[in-house]
Amino acid sequence: MKKEIRTARTIFAAFRAIPLRIRKALFKALAILFYHSSEKNRLIVLHNLTLAFPKKDIAELEKIAKGCYRHLAIVAAEFFDILSMTRDNVSDWMEFEGLENYEKAHAKNEGVIFFTGHFGNWEFLPAACAILYQPINIVYRQMDDPVIREMVDRVRRHSGTQLIPKGGAARRLIRFLGRNENIGILADQNVAWQEGVFVDFFGRPASTTSGLAAIALQTGAPVIPAFTYRMKDGRYRLVVWEEVDIIRTGDYDRDILENTQHFTDIIEEMIREHPEQWFWLHQRWKTQQSQVMERPMKQAERA
Repeated sequence: MKKEIRTARTIFAAFRAIPLRIRKALFKALAILFYHSSEKNRLIVLHNLTLAFPKKDIAELEKIAKGCYRHLAIVAAEFFDILSMTRDNVSDWMEFEGLENYEKAHAKNEGVIFFTGHFGNWEFLPAACAILYQPINIVYRQMDDPVIREMVDRVRRHSGTQLIPKGGAARRLIRFLGRNENIGILADQNVAWQEGVFVDFFGRPASTTSGLAAIALQTGAPVIPAFTYRMKDGRYRLVVWEEVDIIRTGDYDRDILENTQHFTDIIEEMIREHPEQWFWLHQRWKTQQSQVMERPMKQAERA
């Protein structure tokens, strides 16, 4: 592991030494090269866009796809400068909208549950919150590559953020909320059918984590959507929405489903406004509803 840490720190320092303007240009050039050379990933992006926007023609979808690659390249290039972000210079990177919504929620002394997606520059959200208020403790899936994992985790922990692996995270999250701390959940990824519920996402059923709704229902902590999207001038706008009203009918399964649908609708709304700023390389509709039926049938066959 020490070798991986040394390698990660060397790579990180090398990229930080490159001026941001040049770094962005380099990463964008590499991203477009990857777009044209990796047919598999390009087809995943175009397939996802076709599912999401069936009325758009192929030329428009290709424009969004290339925009997505460029955007992710910019996010990657900017990642190395997050360590340099301070209260004095954070306004050089972004402007803010709706901070009063967070302050109002935090004043309830029940902790705050942020949710967002892999949209805009999602890494700027916890960094900015830690600078302005207090860290957001993040539920995450570890990177497979140890070198990339070391770089990413280093930046995320720099501001005091604690990283909570997905498996068995609920108890730790509830403790954080009990201390009036912030937690953050990325709620836009495909999950195995056992880990979530199917809700509508761009007109198609998508297996979506039920953890966000479950923790909100159990704790009563305020739930706030927040997104950091890139503006035309290259800076970002961090938008903190008003607290979401949590549906409580007394039917737990129904409440999980309806609240998860509401959260997903909010994420979809932001993606529709800036489609090139979402992570279309992810196979969002990978888990199929048919798998829910297949598993019990196979278990019956073995019995």
